[in-house]
Amino acid sequence: MRITISGPIGSGKSTVGKILAKHIGYEFFSGGYFFREQARIHGKTIEEFNLYAETHPEIDKKQDDMIVDFLRNHDNVVVEARLAGWMCHRNDIDAFKVFLTASLETRVSRISRREGNKTDLMDLLRVREESEAKRYKEFYSIDYRSTEIYDLVINSDSLSAQRVAEQIYERSGIKEVHRT
Repeated sequence: MRITISGPIGSGKSTVGKILAKHIGYEFFSGGYFFREQARIHGKTIEEFNLYAETHPEIDKKQDDMIVDFLRNHDNVVVEARLAGWMCHRNDIDAFKVFLTASLETRVSRISRREGNKTDLMDLLRVREESEAKRYKEFYSIDYRSTEIYDLVINSDSLSAQRVAEQIYERSGIKEVHRT
């Protein structure tokens, strides 16, 4: 079984994905890692690279092709990426698709704990999210925040990452835990 976890920045995708994958013995893959690495290689902050990607669709295309290929060729994986659910939906790849959401305040708090307290973090987050939404709409005609294609939508505001992972496990229908 493939499980995808999508949602906005700071909603808990990576944390929950790692917990879930470890619990069920699946491999975990994060699409955000590739994008951050590309930003670093280009010598740009993630915000600068998002704006750069608005006029360079090959950036998103390369990442999305990589994610689709990975999903097609792997089973028993948990894949965290903003468009992972949509990529499965659009490419007829069987997966249990999860969307996590959380309030802006909760997400900013989580990000500042993870990346350090930035005074303009809320503004940076808004710029990044607007850039991503613009690219996804323009390049793919997708509003990634639209949840109709997902099997499970969870608001993670008041839930621990462990509890969110448990809910995904319970609802996914996985019958056994695969230990590696």
